[in-house]
Parts: sequence; C-alpha cells; structure tokens
Amino acid sequence: MANIKSAKKRILVNRTKADRNKAIKSGVKTSIKKVYAAIEAKDAEGAKAALTDATSTINKAASKGIYHKNNAARKVSRLTKAVNGMN
Repeated sequence: MANIKSAKKRILVNRTKADRNKAIKSGVKTSIKKVYAAIEAKDAEGAKAALTDATSTINKAASKGIYHKNNAARKVSRLTKAVNGMN
C-alpha cells in the first residue's frame, strides 16, 4: 500500500475510473448482443431499434475515451452491415 497521500488518492481514482470504464464496456457489449439476438430471431424492426440503441451507446463510449474512435466506427459498421444483410 502506498504511503504518500497523492499516491493513495491516485489508487482510489484509478479504481473508480476502472469501474466506470468496465460498466460502460459491459453496456456496449450488451447492446451489441441485443442486435445479434434480434438478427437471429429474424426480427427486422427489433434489429433496427437495437442497432440505433447500440450505435448511440458505442458513440457515447467513444466520446468518453473508453473506445478509440476507429474501434467504435468499426463496431458500428459491422453491426450496420449485419442488420442490412439480413434482408
């Protein structure tokens, strides 16, 4: 354990940020799974609604710096391609 006050604070801040990042990443993964579940069920309307939600979630995560913007763009692109390809 750290002895210096600033080092103790840094540990707490890093832990808090890691928990926040983990929660946001988990939310992104859940929204992506919902899109693929709708595709598997052949539910076009549900897939489009889930895609809109997932895109929003991914872009918010990218704006917060949790995902690189190219990584976020790739995820959105793959989801969109999957939804458009189900017709």
